[in-house]
Amino acid sequence: MRFFQLPLAEQSLVELIKARNYDGILSLILQKAPSVIAAVLIVVIGFIVSNLIGKLVVKAMRAKGVDPSIHSFIKTVITLLLKFVVILSAFSTLGIDVNSFITALGAAGITAGIGLQASISQIASGVQILANHPFKSGDYIDVGTVSGKVQEIKIMYTVLITVDNKRVIIPNSYITSNNIINYNAEDRRRLDLVFSISYDADISKAREVIKEVIDRNNLIFTDPEPIIAVKEHAASSVNLACLIWCSSNEYWNVFYYMQEAVKVAFDENKISIPYGQLDIHISKE
Repeated sequence: MRFFQLPLAEQSLVELIKARNYDGILSLILQKAPSVIAAVLIVVIGFIVSNLIGKLVVKAMRAKGVDPSIHSFIKTVITLLLKFVVILSAFSTLGIDVNSFITALGAAGITAGIGLQASISQIASGVQILANHPFKSGDYIDVGTVSGKVQEIKIMYTVLITVDNKRVIIPNSYITSNNIINYNAEDRRRLDLVFSISYDADISKAREVIKEVIDRNNLIFTDPEPIIAVKEHAASSVNLACLIWCSSNEYWNVFYYMQEAVKVAFDENKISIPYGQLDIHISKE
């Protein structure tokens, strides 16, 4: 069964070439020239308009505040669909049976799909990410063993930028098949800190010093109220848990502030931070 058949004009051209009828060939070319020119114009103008529509869609998404990370994805899909319609219109202008072409393309697509299952899976995962919105551009996420700030969501992969400015390209199927931790999904985050003091230190005094350090920083929220309590009696220290809340965007600023400021405050108030130690007792027999 033949899915694609040349129109009569093309069949006549083949016959004329076989017969070496050059006058007939020239006459047929002149006859088909308007259709060929029209098809070329349709393709050229259609592709230009398709690209323009893609840019207008991106502009509209920016005006609506749509996540910038998906602009490229949507633009690519829309542009490809429009160009496909343009090509079909050009074929129709040339007198090619478009229905037969679509049937042939469908059969070829099934065959190609079998060999491109991985790529199709990536595209499907990209659509799933766009539909569920587990993260957006600018969010800091953990995916499996990879972490970084989301820069862009493509058709087949997502681009992350790590804290040390490395560009990581992750296949979309890997993202949808792993747990996703989004650190910016909520407006606020809690810092769980632990500060160690010696067994000889005054626990009440240590708590008071940590509270003073917290009160000096306006980035730390007072609601929920900070919690400072004994977490455990370790081998060589008493560990104090310090639970405080801050804006998600200020997490690391507050973290580094607390690490330095508490150490300085402990030194000023003569609160010792113990070193790991091992007591050895030697007995004489």
